[in-house]
Amino acid sequence: MEIDLIVEAKRIITLDPKRPTASLMGVFGGRIIGFDEELAGVTATRQDSFPNETLVPGFIDAHCHTTWWGLGLTAIQLDQARGLEELYAMIEAEADRLADDPNAWIHGTGFNQKHHGGQYPDIARLDEITGDRPLYLRHTSGHASITNTATLRMIGALEDGFENPVGGEVVRNADGTPTGLLDEAAQSLIQSMLLPYSSEEIARALDAATTRFAAEGITSFSEAGIGGGWIGHSPIEVAGYQLARASGRLHARAQLLPAIDSLDLLEGNASDFRGEGKGLATGLGIGTGFGSEWIRLGHVKAFMDGSLLGATAAVTEDYCGHDHNRGYLLNTPEKYREDVLAAYRAGWPVALHAIGDAGIDMALDLIEECQQTYGSNGAPSRVEHFGIARPDQVERAGRLRIVVTPQAGFIGPLGDQFVKNVGPERANWLYRGRSVVDAGAILAGSSDLPVADNNIRRGMQSAVDRLTENGMVLGPEEGISPEEALRSYTEWGAIGTGQIADKGTLERGKLADFVALSDSPLDCENIADLDVVATFVGGEPTFDSRS
Repeated sequence: MEIDLIVEAKRIITLDPKRPTASLMGVFGGRIIGFDEELAGVTATRQDSFPNETLVPGFIDAHCHTTWWGLGLTAIQLDQARGLEELYAMIEAEADRLADDPNAWIHGTGFNQKHHGGQYPDIARLDEITGDRPLYLRHTSGHASITNTATLRMIGALEDGFENPVGGEVVRNADGTPTGLLDEAAQSLIQSMLLPYSSEEIARALDAATTRFAAEGITSFSEAGIGGGWIGHSPIEVAGYQLARASGRLHARAQLLPAIDSLDLLEGNASDFRGEGKGLATGLGIGTGFGSEWIRLGHVKAFMDGSLLGATAAVTEDYCGHDHNRGYLLNTPEKYREDVLAAYRAGWPVALHAIGDAGIDMALDLIEECQQTYGSNGAPSRVEHFGIARPDQVERAGRLRIVVTPQAGFIGPLGDQFVKNVGPERANWLYRGRSVVDAGAILAGSSDLPVADNNIRRGMQSAVDRLTENGMVLGPEEGISPEEALRSYTEWGAIGTGQIADKGTLERGKLADFVALSDSPLDCENIADLDVVATFVGGEPTFDSRS
C-alpha cells in the first residue's frame, strides 16, 4: 500500500494515552493512519524526516481576532512608540504619507498607556497633526479607541442631544468636551463609517494573518466574533473566509463564532427551538458545527462586560485608584437573558466574554440556566477570559463542566498593569490556571490576538512560570505543568471548541495537523525558547523553516 506521507522524528508526542510517543507517523487523505510498527511494509509518495526535532499536535488558538489583526498589519504599529512625542511623530509621518489623499483615514493599532506613563494622547495635539482627516487608533485591548475632533464631528458626537450607545461611552472631560477616547460599544460609531469590509479585503487580511499563524505552529483557530456588533467586519463575513480558502489564502483551519448581534429571531415549527417555536439563529437554520474541516461555525459570542486595562470590566469591588468605578455590564441582565437563552435553544453553545467577577457571575448564571432548561448543546459552553475569578466562581465553573479561556500570554506583557488596577488582594484571582484544572473545568489556551501576540510557546511558558515583565509571579499557586500547558493549546483546545473527534491529539483517524519543534516542550528548560521548525495541516506543510 502506498500512502501520502511518512514522517519520522526524534520523538512524536501524541498526547494519546494508548500510544504516548512514537517515531514514525503515516498520513493518507489528510488524516493519520498509523504509527511505528503499523507502517511496516507501507510506502509513501513523500517522506519527511526530523531527526533532531519533536513533533506535537498542531496548536489551537481557541480565542483570537484574525481579521482584525490582519487588517491592522498595514496600520501604524502604536505598540512600538515609547512616549507620546514618539507616538505623535508616527501619526504625523502617516499623515505626510497620505498627503495626496486628504480623505484617507489614518489607522493605528496597539496603543497601550503603559508605554506613555499612563497617559492618553491629547486631542488638541491630535487635531493639530491630523486637521480634518479622519483618525482611528485602536487600544491594544480592543475595548477602546482614540480619535480626533474631525471624526467626532463625523459621527455626531458633538451635536446637541447626542446620546451614548448602549454599552459604550464617548468619554468627556468635566466640562463636557470629548477627550477623544471611545469606550466599548461607542467604537461602533466609528466602525460604522468603515464597515462593511469587502470579502476580498477580508481574504487578504486572512492570508497575511494565517501565513504568520503557520510560522507560530498554529493549525486551527477560533475567530471570536464575526458578522455583527462592534467586533464583526461584515454581515457576510463568512464569505471572506470562503474566498480565502478557495483562493489558497487560508493557512489554518477556522472555527467562526458569530456575534450574537448577527443572529435573527427566526420562527419554525412549534416543536422547533426546544419546543418554543422560535430562537436566535442564522438564515436557513444553519448552526454550530456547520461547515467543513477548514471553515465551520462554532459557539455564539456575546459580551458581558469590558476590559481590565480600561477598567470597564464589571467587578464587585472598586478598581484601585478609581473610587466608585466598578466597570459595567454592556447591557441589562434582562436583555442578556432573553438573547442568550434564545440562541442556546436554537442549538448554539455560547461563549460569553466576561473578565470582571461581576461579569463572570452573569455569564455563569446564564450558562447554568441554559443547561438546566435545555440540556446540552454538544460542545460545552464557554466563559471567555475568566479574568478576575473568585474561588467560588472557579468551583462553579468546574461543577458546570464548562470551558474557560484565560490568556496566559497576557501575564508577561500585561500582568503588572492588571495588578495595579485590581490591587494585591485580588492578584491571585487573575487569569487562573491550576485551580481551573483542579476544579474540573476545561482550560483552553488562547492568545486573544492582537491584545497580546500569538506566540504559543511563550503562552505555554507563561502558563507554567506566570512571570510578569517586572519579575512578579502572578498567582504563584496557579502555575501548571509543561504537559498541561501543551494540552491546553492542543487537546483541551479541541475539547473547548467541540472538535476533539478530529484534532487535539495525534491518533489514527484524526486530522494530520502537527508541529515540528526544535526540542520537546515537556522537558526543555524554557518552552518560549523553542523554535517552530515546520507546521503541517492535513499532512501538507504550511510553514517550513528548512526551506
